[in-house]
Amino acid sequence: MIPSPSPETAAAPAGIPVPAATEASASAATGAPTTALTDAERRVLDFEREWIGRGGAKEAAIRSELGLTSARYHQLLHSAIDRPEALAADPLLVRRLQRLRTARTRARAARTFRIEPTDS
Repeated sequence: MIPSPSPETAAAPAGIPVPAATEASASAATGAPTTALTDAERRVLDFEREWIGRGGAKEAAIRSELGLTSARYHQLLHSAIDRPEALAADPLLVRRLQRLRTARTRARAARTFRIEPTDS
């Protein structure tokens, strides 16, 4: 792992303006969040965290608790788990969701779609 720069080397000396591009690259290099998660992304991650171990119809719970369609919920969830802010907020949940998504993607890619010939 690459050590993050010390605060003395990361910050510009007092009185010297730092260009916005430098601030953005410095925050990206140190892993500091550039923007916060939206309220919708936070609610989706909270729902997913609370859903672990719960049974029942998840789609119905998504609709009633979040007021979202299942498709919109999954769009928000997948975009949220790709953001470093989500990883910083809840690394265990986000990494678990990323692993599950990767496993599903690999399983889908590994499927072969063949049409078996029938004896006529």
